[in-house]
Amino acid sequence: MSAALCLPAPRRHVVESFRCFGADCAVHVTGDRDAALAARSLLHGFHARFSRFDPRSELSALNDDPRHAVRASADMVTFVRAGIAAAHRTRGLVDFTLAGALERAGYAHDLVGDAMPLRFALEHAPARRAARPDPGHRWLAVTADAETSVVTRPPGVRLDSGGLKGLFADLAAGTLAGSASFAIDCGGDLRLGGALDRVVQVESPFDDAVLREYSLRSGGVATSGIGRRSWLDASGAPAHHVLDPSTGRPAFTGIVQVTALAPTALGAEVLAKAALLSGPEGARRWLAHGGVVVYDDGAHEVVPACA
Repeated sequence: MSAALCLPAPRRHVVESFRCFGADCAVHVTGDRDAALAARSLLHGFHARFSRFDPRSELSALNDDPRHAVRASADMVTFVRAGIAAAHRTRGLVDFTLAGALERAGYAHDLVGDAMPLRFALEHAPARRAARPDPGHRWLAVTADAETSVVTRPPGVRLDSGGLKGLFADLAAGTLAGSASFAIDCGGDLRLGGALDRVVQVESPFDDAVLREYSLRSGGVATSGIGRRSWLDASGAPAHHVLDPSTGRPAFTGIVQVTALAPTALGAEVLAKAALLSGPEGARRWLAHGGVVVYDDGAHEVVPACA
């Protein structure tokens, strides 16, 4: 139901697998185990600081602060600037100011257990339509100053890190720059680097069949889909964590999953989400580096990279 690494077992290849960001994560390193452990520790730290489900986290403290301007850590400034850039790049389709809407939709805590069957959700979902940006463009009122380490946003605007975890994979990759080869898997959002080609498999969200294999040495691969984090809302309607910013409700666009390639994990994640939200008519334009689109009826399309 995502992009997954399928690796040979080269000499001195170290794998650290763990739960983080509410998903299965892993660090693959050809070389020193200490490097893998350091990257794992860094990712756990990001999870603790940027989880909106933990009232003690740095993100929760920012979201709960009633002041317009708040002094923040350098990493928080980096995160906020990444969210602003993603919103600008997608003209507001990828909107990190939807934490309140996610909670109202039913995603107020870490989801544990099996997701709702995807075919059941699609059978009971509303009419399909492409998502649109929030007409209020609240993200335009969010700023982060790297020199002063100050984040500003209107009181009541709360930020969500769930759609930007590729950023944390990219930051952790910085600790592995000296490794011969590495791959960081943050719940299916991947950052690869080094000299070893690795096979990345794109799986169907309906039956885990492999839809496409990529042999990659570096860059990012990310998957956005509606099948993993899903539930029935208070009215008994199917819901999931990918919202239409214009309504604050789960988006049912005619696409159930998009995998995107890009130079970075964050870039791939942003493109995958924008493609999914754009629906069948608009998805391809976000996949300049290539990718795979899976539709409601189970059909899929492999989109080649632009020359």
